[in-house]
Amino acid sequence: MKGQTSMTGNVPFLLRPSSKDYLWGGSRLNDDFNLGLDSDPLAEAWVCSTHPDGPSYTTSGKELTDVLKAHPEYLGTHVLSLTEGKGELPILIKFIDAKNDLSVQVHPDDEYARIHENGSRGKTEVWYVLDAKKDSSIIYGFSMDVDKETVRKSLETNKITKLLSKVPAHKNDVFFITPGTVHAIGSGCLIAEIQESSNVTYRFYDYDRTDKNGNKRELHIDKALEVADLRSTAAPRQPMRVIKYRSGYATELLSRCKYFIVERMLLNTENRILAEYKTDSNSFHSLLITDGCGSIGWEGCTGGSLNFFKGDCIFIPADSVPLTLHGRAQILDVSC
Repeated sequence: MKGQTSMTGNVPFLLRPSSKDYLWGGSRLNDDFNLGLDSDPLAEAWVCSTHPDGPSYTTSGKELTDVLKAHPEYLGTHVLSLTEGKGELPILIKFIDAKNDLSVQVHPDDEYARIHENGSRGKTEVWYVLDAKKDSSIIYGFSMDVDKETVRKSLETNKITKLLSKVPAHKNDVFFITPGTVHAIGSGCLIAEIQESSNVTYRFYDYDRTDKNGNKRELHIDKALEVADLRSTAAPRQPMRVIKYRSGYATELLSRCKYFIVERMLLNTENRILAEYKTDSNSFHSLLITDGCGSIGWEGCTGGSLNFFKGDCIFIPADSVPLTLHGRAQILDVSC
């Protein structure tokens, strides 16, 4: 049984995800991460979310949104300035299992989404590839300059993929996807995605697939063409990753933008070594356990600990009590 804890004071607590059964999903999120979710296929697990389309929950069954409304200080001063005290996260973290290709799609920026999608955020996102088959790839922009008419004709003749840039995907790769970049995750990729808290997606093309009821999924070609960057897109480069060593763990920066910061933590404590950890007053942190297991503990009047395992997501409030980490694990440390 995965660890549980009360939420007295600014101490960590585990989250439970919502799930999505999109037709391209598989079973790896349950098989690899033991999430115990009912969706079949299981395409996505929204592991840290206050979005109404898929909120996360505490182990006691409380919706994360309600916890943050009751304790807005958990978000941190910087995050509160972004969310106007609404008890919501400005970001969303999810696992994605692409058993089959995702649709060719694009996301709007904040301004377009605010005007055309009832005040929603746009979507900037980063993918961290947890695993990929030998021939897996992603679609990242166009391979040549195109115009709207060319794209429309290619869609009518099912030749849109000939205009797109396909990039190999390997385990531990990082891909930063800006609004306007036409993209798709290819089959065989297992992804951790960190994004703005938005569910606005405009589909260009979905391979003429049908769902279990024989219906094709909705396309949004007009809006997609309004926001898409139609210029040739340079192949994405992997970021320079510098490892910093600390007592009991090492970290490397994967992505930093105005919406989120993502670091990979390599935890490896032995004997009596404990890794010290604490959040500041600016932002909460979310620890996504992508491999291994361990424990996180704290002392004082609210002293306690919780165990974590591969697939867990730990929410650590801003200005947390001093914490110690112990175990052998790989962790994505996400903050704002």
